[in-house]
Amino acid sequence: MIPAGGSLGTQRMEVVEQPSRTWGLDVEHGRVAGMIDGLEAVRQAVFKIFQTERFRHIIYDADYGVELAGLVGRDPALVRSELRRRITEALTQDDRIDDVADFQIVFSGETADVQFTVVSTFGTFREGVTLRV
Repeated sequence: MIPAGGSLGTQRMEVVEQPSRTWGLDVEHGRVAGMIDGLEAVRQAVFKIFQTERFRHIIYDADYGVELAGLVGRDPALVRSELRRRITEALTQDDRIDDVADFQIVFSGETADVQFTVVSTFGTFREGVTLRV
């Protein structure tokens, strides 16, 4: 309820897109290696999402990470459809990622090799991950 004589204001709010500039991680050497932006920053975000199992670490909110652990030992048909859904859901939480497309999933023994295209506001790139299923 707005108090008598009060108002919500007439000012217009402007939506400002936040920069994607962030610290670049040199995973091979375990250090920070300067700043990155644009498509390179999106690639790093995808990498970090795949390194984080969703709901496992309380430092991250419920929207961050990917749910893959529950697919181990499941029927390959279920795993195939769930991988598409879970990967797309995990990556599109990032506002810079518009879509995840062109999935290719190949099962070999207890692993699934997943290749896909990430469509972002900065461009597209192919990504892949090998998972134990």
